[in-house]
Amino acid sequence: MVTQPDDLYPEITDPMSRRKTDVFGRLLIQFISIYWKSLVIILWPLILLPIIIVETTKVVAMRCLYVVGLMAMFWVTEVLPLPITGLIPVVLYPLMGIMNTSDTCACYMNDTTMMFIGSMVIAIVIENSGLHMRIALLIIKMIGCSHRRLTLGLFCVTMFLSMWISNTAATTMMLPIVETVLLELEAQGLGNMFVSEENDCAEEDTEPMKKPTHITMVYYLVTAYASSIGGIGTLVGTGTNLTLKGFYERRFPNSSGISLTSWMLYSVPPMLLMGFLTWVWLQVLYMGMFRSKSKDAQAINIGTQGEKVAASVIEKKYKELEVPDSYGVGQLTLLVFLGGGFAISAGSISSNLSSILGNALTALQSINPLAILFIVCVFAETVTELTSNVAVANIILPVLAEMCVALRIHPLYLMLPASLCCSFSFHLPVGTPPNAIATAAGHIKTRDFAIAGIGPSVITLLITIIAFSTWGTYIFSLSEFPDWAT
Repeated sequence: MVTQPDDLYPEITDPMSRRKTDVFGRLLIQFISIYWKSLVIILWPLILLPIIIVETTKVVAMRCLYVVGLMAMFWVTEVLPLPITGLIPVVLYPLMGIMNTSDTCACYMNDTTMMFIGSMVIAIVIENSGLHMRIALLIIKMIGCSHRRLTLGLFCVTMFLSMWISNTAATTMMLPIVETVLLELEAQGLGNMFVSEENDCAEEDTEPMKKPTHITMVYYLVTAYASSIGGIGTLVGTGTNLTLKGFYERRFPNSSGISLTSWMLYSVPPMLLMGFLTWVWLQVLYMGMFRSKSKDAQAINIGTQGEKVAASVIEKKYKELEVPDSYGVGQLTLLVFLGGGFAISAGSISSNLSSILGNALTALQSINPLAILFIVCVFAETVTELTSNVAVANIILPVLAEMCVALRIHPLYLMLPASLCCSFSFHLPVGTPPNAIATAAGHIKTRDFAIAGIGPSVITLLITIIAFSTWGTYIFSLSEFPDWAT
């Protein structure tokens, strides 16, 4: 008797076995989707163990690389709160013989972090006094109250505020003005904030989904984008700027450092140009600029009555001057986050990991530095869409520092533009807190956010590369490789 294939493999054709396999697969997928963070926390340290076990000649450096790899994964995936990951060196550095406890803890309280604390105190004082809102509303009143002028005024004010306080705080301060203006214009019959979106799959009793009009989208996108761009204007504008300053001055202690004056002298002109072109992009995309006969251009024409309504709302807000008071808590967590990055820098230097990494990058000398700058900026802008900008800076800045030494170019040539690009997240709601806030408040779809972000991404990328290769080279004297960098 010839054995049939079904007899050889009964488990394949058995319906019960198939159902059990399907159930097991679904349960496994469900388990991973629920507990994936715990799996990363447990498995990733085990996966990295060969780094320590295989290499026996450079033990301390490999241990430091192990800690850096561990923190990089935890920061990117956010399986632990970002500040908790930043504290990992306090435990592992002394335990693994990389640095002692006192030197490790000193990384979390240095001149850069004190500078950040000082800026945070000033920001809180300005916020509690209402000075920021008084200036903001005065500027908006001076610019005018048509849709184009209002959005330009909001962009300028949000960008200015973000130079001195966190981008999240700047966004949350401006959104009440945006919402009040739009609601009042809608109440006067001068436009709609949202339109109903028909959903074929929805039940009859459910309310139709809200879809923002193009005008509404511009107002919310203005606040999100302006806060991200404004953060590059000063050293204290965002955590990535301070991360660069702290790492650069620790890695190259004989350098002249980065001063607030030199930073602003370089960064403010590109910031203003980026902001203006981004505003123009949104006007062209959603408000019919250069298309006077389009529906978008006709929709923004609110006439003299509409401008008076908007002006009255601004005046009312000026008299109320309500301010939030939750600024300090989030900034203290960023303080620990910055310290974790500085600890990576100190550990890389003390363990000799930085020099090992630099020697491994000497093969890049044949590539044009401008091409490397372009690749680095594109990489930074892309990765920061998916994870925290400070986390990205902490991961890539040590590599870029050694790359510059290997290529014998000024360290700031790659490090500073990359730090700026870490702040430019325009495509995804999860890219920055302002994006998430604007998406939720304006009911903006991810698809629309991604499309709107094309312009700002291209604008900031090109201006960063061109400005730093010209104006930045003059400000920071980047034409020669400095002796202190070796």
